[in-house]
Amino acid sequence: MGELDGIDPGLHSAYRLCRSLNARHGKTYFLATRLLPASRRAGVHALYGFARMVDDVVDVGADLSVTPTDRAAAHSLDMLETRVRAALEGGAPGHSESDLVLRALADTTARYDIPHDYHYAFLHSMRMDIPGTAVFRSRYRTMSELSEYMYGSAAVIGLQMLPILGTTGSLDDAVAPARALGEAFQLTNFIRDMGEDLDRDRIYLPIDELEAFGVDEDLLRYCRGTGRTDTRLVRALAHLVAHTRAVYRTAEPGIAMLDPVARPAIRTAFVLYADILREVEESGYRVLDERAVVSRRRRLAVAIPQLVVAGWASVQSHRAGSRQFRAA
Repeated sequence: MGELDGIDPGLHSAYRLCRSLNARHGKTYFLATRLLPASRRAGVHALYGFARMVDDVVDVGADLSVTPTDRAAAHSLDMLETRVRAALEGGAPGHSESDLVLRALADTTARYDIPHDYHYAFLHSMRMDIPGTAVFRSRYRTMSELSEYMYGSAAVIGLQMLPILGTTGSLDDAVAPARALGEAFQLTNFIRDMGEDLDRDRIYLPIDELEAFGVDEDLLRYCRGTGRTDTRLVRALAHLVAHTRAVYRTAEPGIAMLDPVARPAIRTAFVLYADILREVEESGYRVLDERAVVSRRRRLAVAIPQLVVAGWASVQSHRAGSRQFRAA
């Protein structure tokens, strides 16, 4: 069975575009997606394509004064939300690349009965990244404040995925772990990208958590500018890595709640993202002058055994379906 089997042929070009965006920009994510049964990949690609399109709209640079670029980004996001709402309500987008992405998004949302509010929560968090909007934030005082942003920017991604991946029991039981997994991935990104975010005049890691270890913005900028690592920053990052690992532990039981054929893909993403934290530790927490990267060898070492598991789960699923068909 192919990725596009059962999908309206008129939407094939839309889904192929989303797949190409995933392959080009989301290496770890795309690798994990390849472990899913072919029939479930298209929906995942559609969600990624939409997220990527929005990310391109809100990538407004480092200057926190409200520039014409920021105003254009805010306007573009407002216009995009109007188009998203129209597409989800059955409107017919045109034939531009962004229209194709919206076609795939609307089809996936309808086929899997994904709540529309998840998409609007995502757009709300993206608006929080644009200077001049009413909800813009470049700093977060507490982890609780950051959670508002992470809900829309990360947690809802996991929630959108649930109906596509499938669960063995009640979908409601898997909601909390799925939300936690999205937050764990997002916190990992914030730790890894701390230097790049600082260049954009953003500090996503909570100020209170940093200040508890004597880390302020001046110290961050000093370490970024000189390439030096301060022991206060090391202790703060070690604490935040430990906190993020605790979020991963909250999320992990959710993998067993998924349909067996979907587990290898999520397990692969789970392990590889957690490996970024290990790379951060092994670098001596040099996130302000280095970018932690999981090697291709390591990615393959994790993915290949899971590919075998995925193949076996697919065989078992096919056998179970055949037995049910014969019994009927």
